Amino acid sequence: MIPISVLCSIVESGFQPLSCERTESHGLLRIEVFDAVTGRVELLLDGVSIEQLTSVRAISDFVGELRTEMSAGRRAFAG
Repeated sequence: MIPISVLCSIVESGFQPLSCERTESHGLLRIEVFDAVTGRVELLLDGVSIEQLTSVRAISDFVGELRTEMSAGRRAFAG
């Protein structure tokens, strides 16, 4: 199992140059990706289970999927 601090660091770095805020509570993540200059929220996920995010590869794949969804113009998802 990847420590939550490492998991969150990988998630945050995956969305640069956008800013990313994340919170963890009871094994669930809330991820908000936004433009720090305009404040525009590009992605908001609430209740993302960390259960399947057990390796660097799994986390990277997850971030890649979210980036694909963002580029498709979707701004919010259910976790």
